[in-house]
Amino acid sequence: MDETGTDDAQDSGTDVATEPVRLPGGIATGVGSWPGVDPREAAATVVGELGDLPHLVELPARGAGADLIGRASALLVDLRFDTTPRGYRLAPRPGSVSRRAHDLLRTDLDALEEAWENAGLSGGGRVVKVQSAGPLTLAAQVELPGGHRVLTDPGAVRDLCASLAEGLAQHVAEVGKRLGARVVLQLDEPSLTAVLEGSLRGVSVLNTVRALPEPEALALLDTVISAQSAPVLVHSCAEPPALGVLRRSAAAAIGFDLNTIGTGQLDEVGETLEAGKQLVLGVVPTEPRANSVTWRDFAEPGVRLIDRLGFGRRTLAQRVAVSPACGLAGVPLEWSRRALRLSADVARAYAEEPEELSFS
Repeated sequence: MDETGTDDAQDSGTDVATEPVRLPGGIATGVGSWPGVDPREAAATVVGELGDLPHLVELPARGAGADLIGRASALLVDLRFDTTPRGYRLAPRPGSVSRRAHDLLRTDLDALEEAWENAGLSGGGRVVKVQSAGPLTLAAQVELPGGHRVLTDPGAVRDLCASLAEGLAQHVAEVGKRLGARVVLQLDEPSLTAVLEGSLRGVSVLNTVRALPEPEALALLDTVISAQSAPVLVHSCAEPPALGVLRRSAAAAIGFDLNTIGTGQLDEVGETLEAGKQLVLGVVPTEPRANSVTWRDFAEPGVRLIDRLGFGRRTLAQRVAVSPACGLAGVPLEWSRRALRLSADVARAYAEEPEELSFS
């Protein structure tokens, strides 16, 4: 059986959508967001370029309800959002924002299913990734009706986590059934570091948002993770990522921008691998680079990281996946496509010839 378990699932005739899946190493995936407003074009591109682990993209250029935070309104159970001048807030009843978020998610799922079928992947037990804002980022970025962040109300935070956990379990089950695929769930936590540091601003200079103690943050994160049947990848674009908390979480894999890792975080990366976590290294920058750059330019930092930590090069094939550094919504479409191709090239090199990789 390969690392995804695909061959055994096909031979046994079992329901591949309910079989467990382990996030494999030596593959490429995307983080989530994508430029433009065309879900069919986006789905076709991602399925075509990321055959081992394509993902359900977000297209925030479509406006409210289409971005990372707004999409959550379509995933929560018995909670919904409305908009404010600053972003989103909890709403007492369904409104135009929550209805739009649901409609956009349906459209995106239809587009992914169409691309999946066109690529001949239906019913083959392949793996697909879906993304959602994590509970701590939602609590940090969404407001209560009175204007304060949800994070300031422990009861509201618990309700939000429970709603998200239930909604994501339903979402994963639906995607797996529609595609005949196994599903990996990604929780995006770009605000996690700020939540732990207490650096979020309140509604005024006199209102502060307290730092959330690590044990509380970990319990909230694990509330959502432990409710899932799918393996969970937690991704953070924060600088630096909160690797200590993520390592102790129930997540199967941790993703981060490799460029945010300095000397002070090296031990935490090594401890994360020693704890049995998979890594998803963001090696390709989101900012466009010159046409002269090649996959070797972006493969080198990951290789040097593993070497410096003292792990064997086969770790790159077995425990490390590759992605762009963060979402690609804010960059030109041409670079977004190239970033996926470069990520796939790096992953292929890690999978096929990690011991032979050398850099001048």
